[in-house]
Amino acid sequence: MSEPVLATRNLCKTFNALVATDDVSIDLKPGEIHAIIGPNGAGKSTLIGQICGGIKPDAGSVHLGDSDVTNFSTAERAQAGLGRTFQISALAMEDTVLENVLLGVVGRSAKPWRFWSPALKARDLIESSMAALERVGLAEVCDQVTANLSHGQRRQLEVAVALALTPKAFVMDEPMAGLGAEGSHSMTDFLSELRHEAPILLVEHDMDAVFALADRISVLVYGRIIASGSVDEIKASKKVREAYLGEET
Repeated sequence: MSEPVLATRNLCKTFNALVATDDVSIDLKPGEIHAIIGPNGAGKSTLIGQICGGIKPDAGSVHLGDSDVTNFSTAERAQAGLGRTFQISALAMEDTVLENVLLGVVGRSAKPWRFWSPALKARDLIESSMAALERVGLAEVCDQVTANLSHGQRRQLEVAVALALTPKAFVMDEPMAGLGAEGSHSMTDFLSELRHEAPILLVEHDMDAVFALADRISVLVYGRIIASGSVDEIKASKKVREAYLGEET
Protein backbone atom coordinates (compact mmCIF):
# COMPACT_ATOMS: atom_id res chain seq x y z
CA MET A 1 0.00 0.00 0.00
CA SER A 2 1.34 3.44 -0.93
CA GLU A 3 2.41 5.72 1.89
CA PRO A 4 0.39 8.96 2.19
CA VAL A 5 1.82 12.07 0.58
CA LEU A 6 -0.03 14.25 3.09
CA ALA A 7 -1.60 13.25 6.40
CA THR A 8 -3.06 14.65 9.61
CA ARG A 9 -3.00 12.68 12.83
CA ASN A 10 -5.50 13.37 15.58
CA LEU A 11 -5.75 17.09 14.93
CA CYS A 12 -7.66 19.08 17.54
CA LYS A 13 -8.49 22.78 17.68
CA THR A 14 -10.83 24.73 19.92
CA PHE A 15 -11.77 28.39 20.06
CA ASN A 16 -12.97 29.07 23.59
CA ALA A 17 -15.89 26.62 23.99
CA LEU A 18 -16.18 25.87 20.27
CA VAL A 19 -14.63 22.60 19.11
CA ALA A 20 -13.60 23.37 15.53
CA THR A 21 -11.45 20.28 14.88
CA ASP A 22 -12.21 17.13 16.83
CA ASP A 23 -9.54 14.40 16.55
CA VAL A 24 -9.28 14.53 12.75
CA SER A 25 -7.04 12.02 10.98
CA ILE A 26 -7.10 12.05 7.19
CA ASP A 27 -4.58 11.25 4.48
CA LEU A 28 -3.90 11.86 0.81
CA LYS A 29 -2.41 9.07 -1.28
CA PRO A 30 -0.42 9.29 -4.51
CA GLY A 31 -2.51 9.92 -7.63
CA GLU A 32 -5.82 10.52 -5.86
CA ILE A 33 -8.29 13.28 -5.18
CA HIS A 34 -9.56 13.16 -1.61
CA ALA A 35 -12.53 15.50 -1.14
CA ILE A 36 -13.49 17.03 2.20
CA ILE A 37 -17.16 18.03 2.31
CA GLY A 38 -19.47 19.29 4.99
CA PRO A 39 -22.07 21.95 5.80
CA ASN A 40 -21.19 25.57 6.52
CA GLY A 41 -19.62 25.82 9.95
CA ALA A 42 -18.36 22.24 9.87
CA GLY A 43 -14.75 23.34 10.42
CA LYS A 44 -13.38 22.88 6.90
CA SER A 45 -11.55 26.22 6.82
CA THR A 46 -10.03 25.61 10.25
CA LEU A 47 -8.84 22.17 9.17
CA ILE A 48 -7.29 23.54 5.97
CA GLY A 49 -5.67 26.32 7.98
CA GLN A 50 -3.96 23.76 10.20
CA ILE A 51 -2.83 21.67 7.23
CA CYS A 52 -1.39 24.68 5.40
CA GLY A 53 0.19 26.40 8.40
CA GLY A 54 -2.04 29.39 9.03
CA ILE A 55 -3.56 27.94 12.22
CA LYS A 56 -1.63 26.11 14.94
CA PRO A 57 -3.41 22.97 16.22
CA ASP A 58 -3.91 22.43 19.94
CA ALA A 59 -2.95 18.79 19.51
CA GLY A 60 -2.08 16.35 16.76
CA SER A 61 0.30 16.63 13.81
CA VAL A 62 0.57 17.28 10.07
CA HIS A 63 2.91 15.25 7.85
CA LEU A 64 4.13 15.89 4.31
CA GLY A 65 5.74 12.69 3.12
CA ASP A 66 8.18 11.58 5.81
CA SER A 67 8.41 15.06 7.34
CA ASP A 68 6.49 16.30 10.37
CA VAL A 69 5.58 19.84 9.28
CA THR A 70 3.34 20.71 12.23
CA ASN A 71 5.64 23.52 13.34
CA PHE A 72 6.46 24.74 9.82
CA SER A 73 5.23 28.15 8.71
CA THR A 74 3.01 28.52 5.65
CA ALA A 75 6.04 29.52 3.56
CA GLU A 76 8.10 26.60 4.85
CA ARG A 77 5.32 24.17 3.93
CA ALA A 78 5.16 25.66 0.44
CA GLN A 79 8.91 25.21 0.09
CA ALA A 80 8.56 21.63 1.33
CA GLY A 81 6.07 20.90 -1.46
CA LEU A 82 2.57 21.91 -0.38
CA GLY A 83 0.69 23.87 -3.08
CA ARG A 84 -2.50 25.70 -2.14
CA THR A 85 -5.35 27.56 -3.79
CA PHE A 86 -7.70 29.70 -1.71
CA GLN A 87 -11.45 30.03 -1.25
CA ILE A 88 -11.02 33.82 -1.37
CA SER A 89 -8.47 35.02 -3.88
CA ALA A 90 -5.02 35.72 -2.46
CA LEU A 91 -3.65 37.13 -5.72
CA ALA A 92 -1.88 40.48 -5.98
CA MET A 93 -4.42 42.32 -8.09
CA GLU A 94 -2.13 45.24 -8.98
CA ASP A 95 0.57 42.93 -10.38
CA THR A 96 0.57 41.25 -13.77
CA VAL A 97 -0.41 37.64 -14.32
CA LEU A 98 3.25 36.68 -14.82
CA GLU A 99 4.37 38.53 -11.70
CA ASN A 100 1.87 36.60 -9.58
CA VAL A 101 3.28 33.28 -10.77
CA LEU A 102 6.86 34.51 -10.36
CA LEU A 103 6.05 35.13 -6.71
CA GLY A 104 5.18 31.45 -6.39
CA VAL A 105 8.40 30.41 -8.11
CA VAL A 106 10.47 32.69 -5.88
CA GLY A 107 8.73 31.23 -2.85
CA ARG A 108 9.67 27.74 -3.99
CA SER A 109 13.30 28.65 -4.56
CA ALA A 110 13.82 29.95 -1.01
CA LYS A 111 16.44 32.33 -2.42
CA PRO A 112 16.89 35.65 -0.62
CA TRP A 113 15.40 37.82 -3.38
CA ARG A 114 15.27 41.28 -1.83
CA PHE A 115 13.74 43.05 -4.79
CA TRP A 116 11.51 42.12 -7.72
CA SER A 117 13.99 43.13 -10.41
CA PRO A 118 16.37 40.12 -10.12
CA ALA A 119 13.45 37.67 -10.26
CA LEU A 120 11.84 39.45 -13.19
CA LYS A 121 15.06 39.10 -15.19
CA ALA A 122 15.93 35.52 -14.24
CA ARG A 123 15.30 33.42 -17.34
CA ASP A 124 14.85 30.13 -15.47
CA LEU A 125 12.19 31.63 -13.20
CA ILE A 126 10.37 33.23 -16.11
CA GLU A 127 10.40 29.96 -18.05
CA SER A 128 8.98 28.06 -15.05
CA SER A 129 6.27 30.68 -14.62
CA MET A 130 5.32 30.70 -18.29
CA ALA A 131 5.16 26.90 -18.31
CA ALA A 132 2.64 27.04 -15.45
CA LEU A 133 0.59 29.68 -17.27
CA GLU A 134 0.63 27.59 -20.42
CA ARG A 135 -0.76 24.64 -18.47
CA VAL A 136 -3.82 26.61 -17.36
CA GLY A 137 -4.33 28.48 -20.63
CA LEU A 138 -3.23 31.95 -19.51
CA ALA A 139 0.08 32.36 -21.33
CA GLU A 140 -1.46 34.81 -23.81
CA VAL A 141 -2.53 37.20 -21.03
CA CYS A 142 0.72 37.00 -19.04
CA ASP A 143 1.28 40.78 -19.25
CA GLN A 144 -2.23 41.77 -18.20
CA VAL A 145 -2.87 43.29 -14.78
CA THR A 146 -4.52 40.61 -12.65
CA ALA A 147 -7.39 42.91 -11.67
CA ASN A 148 -8.52 42.90 -15.30
CA LEU A 149 -8.99 39.13 -15.43
CA SER A 150 -12.39 37.46 -15.25
CA HIS A 151 -13.27 35.52 -12.13
CA GLY A 152 -12.66 32.24 -13.93
CA GLN A 153 -9.25 33.39 -15.15
CA ARG A 154 -8.29 34.37 -11.61
CA ARG A 155 -9.13 30.84 -10.49
CA GLN A 156 -6.93 29.51 -13.25
CA LEU A 157 -4.15 31.85 -12.16
CA GLU A 158 -4.33 30.58 -8.58
CA VAL A 159 -3.81 27.06 -9.91
CA ALA A 160 -0.85 28.30 -11.97
CA VAL A 161 0.72 29.83 -8.86
CA ALA A 162 0.31 26.51 -7.05
CA LEU A 163 1.73 24.65 -10.07
CA ALA A 164 4.79 26.89 -10.03
CA LEU A 165 5.71 25.41 -6.65
CA THR A 166 6.05 21.97 -8.32
CA PRO A 167 4.27 20.60 -5.24
CA LYS A 168 4.19 17.12 -3.80
CA ALA A 169 0.51 17.69 -2.96
CA PHE A 170 -2.17 20.26 -3.69
CA VAL A 171 -4.69 21.63 -1.19
CA MET A 172 -7.52 23.29 -3.10
CA ASP A 173 -10.17 25.29 -1.27
CA GLU A 174 -13.33 25.59 -3.39
CA PRO A 175 -11.69 25.94 -6.84
CA MET A 176 -15.15 25.90 -8.47
CA ALA A 177 -16.48 28.84 -6.42
CA GLY A 178 -17.96 31.52 -8.66
CA LEU A 179 -17.43 29.57 -11.88
CA GLY A 180 -20.32 29.01 -14.26
CA ALA A 181 -21.24 25.62 -15.64
CA GLU A 182 -18.70 25.82 -18.47
CA GLY A 183 -15.93 27.01 -16.16
CA SER A 184 -16.67 24.27 -13.62
CA HIS A 185 -16.59 21.65 -16.36
CA SER A 186 -13.23 22.91 -17.63
CA MET A 187 -11.75 23.02 -14.12
CA THR A 188 -13.06 19.51 -13.40
CA ASP A 189 -11.34 18.17 -16.51
CA PHE A 190 -8.11 19.93 -15.59
CA LEU A 191 -8.06 18.66 -11.99
CA SER A 192 -8.85 15.14 -13.14
CA GLU A 193 -5.58 15.12 -15.08
CA LEU A 194 -3.62 17.08 -12.46
CA ARG A 195 -4.05 14.34 -9.84
CA HIS A 196 -1.55 12.21 -11.78
CA GLU A 197 1.08 14.92 -11.29
CA ALA A 198 0.40 15.45 -7.59
CA PRO A 199 -2.55 14.30 -5.45
CA ILE A 200 -5.21 16.82 -4.47
CA LEU A 201 -6.94 17.42 -1.14
CA LEU A 202 -10.12 19.12 -2.33
CA VAL A 203 -12.58 21.17 -0.29
CA GLU A 204 -15.60 21.86 -2.47
CA HIS A 205 -19.33 22.63 -2.22
CA ASP A 206 -20.08 21.75 -5.86
CA MET A 207 -21.25 18.19 -5.35
CA ASP A 208 -21.40 17.42 -9.06
CA ALA A 209 -17.68 18.22 -9.24
CA VAL A 210 -16.94 16.27 -6.07
CA PHE A 211 -18.76 13.17 -7.30
CA ALA A 212 -17.06 13.43 -10.70
CA LEU A 213 -13.55 13.88 -9.28
CA ALA A 214 -13.17 12.23 -5.89
CA ASP A 215 -11.53 8.88 -5.36
CA ARG A 216 -12.40 9.24 -1.67
CA ILE A 217 -14.67 11.57 0.26
CA SER A 218 -14.50 12.45 3.95
CA VAL A 219 -17.48 14.19 5.53
CA LEU A 220 -16.78 16.77 8.24
CA VAL A 221 -19.61 17.76 10.60
CA TYR A 222 -19.08 19.89 13.74
CA GLY A 223 -15.34 19.39 13.46
CA ARG A 224 -15.43 15.59 13.33
CA ILE A 225 -15.14 13.18 10.41
CA ILE A 226 -18.39 11.22 10.45
CA ALA A 227 -17.75 9.09 7.34
CA SER A 228 -15.05 8.40 4.78
CA GLY A 229 -15.25 6.27 1.66
CA SER A 230 -15.84 6.09 -2.07
CA VAL A 231 -18.43 8.21 -3.86
CA ASP A 232 -20.89 5.32 -3.87
CA GLU A 233 -20.33 4.62 -0.17
CA ILE A 234 -20.89 8.25 0.77
CA LYS A 235 -24.02 8.51 -1.38
CA ALA A 236 -25.39 5.38 0.26
CA SER A 237 -24.67 6.48 3.84
CA LYS A 238 -27.81 7.31 5.79
CA LYS A 239 -25.71 9.15 8.37
CA VAL A 240 -24.23 11.40 5.67
CA ARG A 241 -27.59 12.07 4.03
CA GLU A 242 -29.09 13.09 7.35
CA ALA A 243 -26.14 15.26 8.32
CA TYR A 244 -25.33 16.93 5.04
CA LEU A 245 -26.27 15.64 1.62
CA GLY A 246 -30.01 15.39 2.08
CA GLU A 247 -31.77 15.68 -1.25
CA GLU A 248 -28.53 16.66 -3.04
CA THR A 249 -27.90 12.96 -3.72
